[in-house]
This record gives sequence, structure tokens and C-alpha cells, in this order.
Amino acid sequence: MLADFVAASSWAGVEAQSHEARRSILNFFATALGSARDPVVEAAMRTLSPFSGAATATVIGRSERMDALCASFLNAVSANLLDFDDTHPETIIHPAAPVAAPVLALAETRRLSGREVLTAFILGVDVECRIGNAVSPGHYARGWHITSTCGIFGAAAACAKLLGLPAEGIANAIGIAASQSAGNVENLPSAAKNVSVGNAARNGLFAALLAQQGYEAAPRAIEGPLGWARTMGDELDLDRLRAGLGKTWEIKTWEIKTWEIAKNTYKPYPAGIVFHAVIDACLLLRERIAGRIDQIEQVIVQGSALLLARGDRPCNNERDARVSIHHCAACGLLLGTAGVAEFGHETVVRRDIAQFRQKVRAELDSGMPDGAARVTLRLLSGDVLTEIVISPRGSEAAPLSDNDIEEKLRDGARTGRSDWDADRVIDAIWRLDAADDVANLLQSLRPSSTTRQTNSN
Repeated sequence: MLADFVAASSWAGVEAQSHEARRSILNFFATALGSARDPVVEAAMRTLSPFSGAATATVIGRSERMDALCASFLNAVSANLLDFDDTHPETIIHPAAPVAAPVLALAETRRLSGREVLTAFILGVDVECRIGNAVSPGHYARGWHITSTCGIFGAAAACAKLLGLPAEGIANAIGIAASQSAGNVENLPSAAKNVSVGNAARNGLFAALLAQQGYEAAPRAIEGPLGWARTMGDELDLDRLRAGLGKTWEIKTWEIKTWEIAKNTYKPYPAGIVFHAVIDACLLLRERIAGRIDQIEQVIVQGSALLLARGDRPCNNERDARVSIHHCAACGLLLGTAGVAEFGHETVVRRDIAQFRQKVRAELDSGMPDGAARVTLRLLSGDVLTEIVISPRGSEAAPLSDNDIEEKLRDGARTGRSDWDADRVIDAIWRLDAADDVANLLQSLRPSSTTRQTNSN
């Protein structure tokens, strides 16, 4: 079913989704640029370099190139590393990292067009999110890191499409991916989480390449009685998997009367999406107390069980901070901002911030929806102030604009210390559908050796 859909789809059928796809890819570059020189990415490059084949694919934000499999892994890791990537709210999948990374690497290696990239990317996102819909919410709640476990299917389908495989070959690629799907939620506060996202990208491409060479998979590798879904502990909801296939899209903004609701969202803060309401509420409260930060006696954050399960934890490092109710409250109230620097090591270990985090208490409010938060301040004067945020900035009801995502990319290039020209990247992504050769486009984004020498002087 999914394979037939992917095989039969063309640019004409997905073009209406291309603007949102470019927004997603723009955000992908923003997050990848922001961590291109992170120690985690550096370590992965040192590990993979001795084993990389011909250097045919770009590593975003860097001058080095790797083979397509290694570049897929590295770019997916860097795009996911800061917890700043796009989010499909219905499943909490981060769609772009596992799909855009291998699609761009394969297209660069095979010198394919921008329209082919966008077509494959849109289809890959649809496949991974539909499979996610069919096993949510139990799959994630059971401990599977759904971006990794479902992302590999999007990567495999998208790369099989780029390779021009028929429906049977695409089905085999998806089935081969089912044997490699992995990643667990327990690892979220560690770099091991990013390994599974990188593997989803690389192994999805690997599955498509194997299928191209004639490798076969079971025809019901996902939904069979001993297939992927049942093995993972889920009953696959086939209705959610196929509803509106080819008519409605998991990447696209949809309209209800005069409201536009985004099915894929983009983060204004580099933290878990369930913490964004905490940050917004604290920023509002900071304005209300007008500088009286020293008067704060206690901060009470109330939210759903998901918020507490993910974020009511000790905060010892920058990874903890990105999934910490206490640190997000400190960013909003004490610092008045919540960018990449505010979740970095130097900020996280500051004594004043660590002391402020001790004032924050998390409480369950089972009536609050996931993604919402109520924050109450108790001041030394006895005053009590409360803010409730149901739809934080960047959510489906309050999406980031194109300009917001562009500025996010510029910030990413600065904070990531990349020598790539942010405005050149922005222009190239908006014009991706007009690119005849993605290899030439990506080459134009990498600074020349002369430029690198000038920047280093």
C-alpha cells in the first residue's frame, strides 16, 4: 500500500506541499549548522572517517565531505543534537533529520534535481509520520524513540523513490528497514539518542540500496503477525496508516474555517517541545514582575503527566537542561531568553542559575493537555502571579513564520561557528525546486579554501 503510493507519486502530485517541505529543510539546515562543530559531531567524524568511502556528500556546516552513508549519519545527528528540529505534534516525530539527511546525500552523489529531492522528502515524511500515527501513542509511551524507529521507514521510502525503484523494490526497502528500526526514550538525555537518529538516516539509505540490488523482505514486514509493529508491542491501526493517502499530507498546513493548523511545527527554543509552554509562561511572568527577580520565593510549574515524566529531573549538564522543567523556568524568568547559549554548558553550570532551579517545583495537573503549562510565582511580598499557556509559540496554533525560520538559520550559523554563509543557504533552499543538480547547489554553499583562509586570519 505505502510502496504503491510512493511509486505512483510524482512532483505534480506533491508540488502543493513544496513550500512547507522547503520550510522543513530550511529548519533542518538551521539546526545542523548550529551543531556542526559540536564535540559529539566531531567525535562521530573521527570515528567514521577511517571507514568512509569516496567523499561524494556534504557534511553540513563543514568543509569536509564523506560518503553518502556517513554523511547521512552525521547530518541527521547534527540536525537532532540540540533538540531544535521540527516536530510532528501528533506523534512527536522529528521528521526532517532522518529523511532530509539521506535524501540530500544520495541526491548529491547521484547528481539529482531539486524537484526529485523535494518529491522524495515529502513522501518520506508522509510514510514515517503515517506509520507513527498507526502506533501512537503507545509506541512512544512504551519507550521507543519514535523519531528513530519510524524515521528509518521515511528514509528508506524516500531513498528508494530517488533510486527510481518500482513498488516492489520500495516495499523491500521498507521491509529491510523494519529489521533495523531501533532507539529508546531512556537515552534521550544522552548522545546515544542521536546515534539512533543517525542510524535511521544511514540505515534507511542502506535499506534502499540493498533493495536496488535485489534484496527482498517479507511482504508484511510491518503489519504481519510477527512483524515490526507486533514485535514493538503495538497493534497497527491500519485506518490511521492509510486514511487520506495521497489526498492529505502529514507535512502540510491545513485549514479549519479561517484558522490554519500546521501538521509539522518548528521550535523557537532548543528544548523538548513539551517545555515550550513553560518558557513562554515564564517570559510573560518576567514582564509582569518588572525586574523583581530577587523577590521570587517559589516557582510552581503544573502540567500533564508527560511534562513531568520528561522534565522533572536533576539538571547536571546541557543535555539535562534541554529536558528540564527547572532549567526552562530559569531561562524564562532569570535570563529572559532561551536560545542555544542559554542551554549551553557555561550557562547550565552557573551558580545563580543552579540556585534558581532549586526554587522550581513541578506538580501534576491531569487536566492540562500535553504541551501546555501553568506557572505560578510566589513572591516574598506574598503576591501570587499565574500564567497559563496552552498554545506556545511554534505550536500548531502559533507557528513560526518563514522569516522566523530564516532568522533561526542565521542564529544557527553564528552559534555553531560555521563559515557557511547563512543568507546563501536560505536563498538556495527557497530555490531548491529550480535546481537541476543538487550536487552543484550544495557545492556552492561550501566556502572555498580561499574564503576559509580569509576567515581564519
